[in-house]
Amino acid sequence: MSIRGSRVGGHDRDTAGTDRDTGIVVMSVSDGTAPTLLQSALEQLRLQGAIFFRSEMTDAFQFESTPNDVAGVLHEGASRIILFHIVAKGSCWVGGDDGVRHRAEQGDVIVVPYGDPHVIGGASPAECVSMNTLMNPPPWEVMPVIRHGGGGEPTDLVCGYLHSDDPLFDPALRVFPRVFVVRLPPGAMGWVTASVTYSLEETALSNRSSSLVTQRLPELVLIEVLRFHLATAPAADQGWLAALRDPVLAPALSLLHGEPDRRWTVAELASGAAVSRSLLDERFRQVLGLSPIRYLTEWRMHLAEELLATTDLGVVAIARRIGYDSEEGFSRAFKRGHGLSPSHWRDARVGASLDAGVSVDES
Repeated sequence: MSIRGSRVGGHDRDTAGTDRDTGIVVMSVSDGTAPTLLQSALEQLRLQGAIFFRSEMTDAFQFESTPNDVAGVLHEGASRIILFHIVAKGSCWVGGDDGVRHRAEQGDVIVVPYGDPHVIGGASPAECVSMNTLMNPPPWEVMPVIRHGGGGEPTDLVCGYLHSDDPLFDPALRVFPRVFVVRLPPGAMGWVTASVTYSLEETALSNRSSSLVTQRLPELVLIEVLRFHLATAPAADQGWLAALRDPVLAPALSLLHGEPDRRWTVAELASGAAVSRSLLDERFRQVLGLSPIRYLTEWRMHLAEELLATTDLGVVAIARRIGYDSEEGFSRAFKRGHGLSPSHWRDARVGASLDAGVSVDES
């Protein structure tokens, strides 16, 4: 994947208004090689304690998972872990504490980057049960296979737990949503599918993930998923990942990511980051190539893409969630960056997914 930035109209403005005609940087993703900064950062991620296990659900089902409850058992001293679910068969929905349900189809990857509580369910309503009642507590001598549901249509999930102290997974920075779904392109999904198949076969033969290759595969899978997801982040090719480690920018990004719907001004951000307005603006432009307010607009568009692609939320609801008072203002900003209105972009995305017809049945 490669990312290129192009300036689209307007110029930087220090304003709290969310509907103002502010120019943004549009990031377009195409096939090819990942940007050096992004690739290097992901390759240097410190991921530990990787394991796979499988959940075999049948409709109707619904369960709640609280991964951080077992973080210290899975990785000594850890207070939180990273969890991902690969939908190997069927479909489901996943929701966090904000009440929004994200759809996940066969081949999609659900990521819970901070180990937050989340609920996964099937097509039909069902009583929600705790994952803790469906499996023995860790540590596991035998990798668990969890089976639950009403006997209807099957949904198989391959689940991976990992731990990392990297700033990418610092909840304060809010680099990621608490729960999100990644829809990989066919080429990447083929590699992920093959890796998961190998890992599960090795685990089945030995009753535990003991080989170095098997333990390393969940790390490689997560890195591939994050590579695709982060390629759409604002200014990723100009220094976005470096900004997470910048003492001036990191506190400001934490504020923006934590409350993207707030009517931020540069003065408020500078105060929150305990720096001057001029220094904050200078660092944003030096490291990210964007003013703070332009970055906020771009980040909102990034969040809008996630919500349009994986939820049934209406355009008005999405506009309000990311800080726009009116559907018209949100639609104008979105169309400037994408060439389509939010509803047309969503329709095109759904059509492309149907045309791709990727199969990852791992049963």
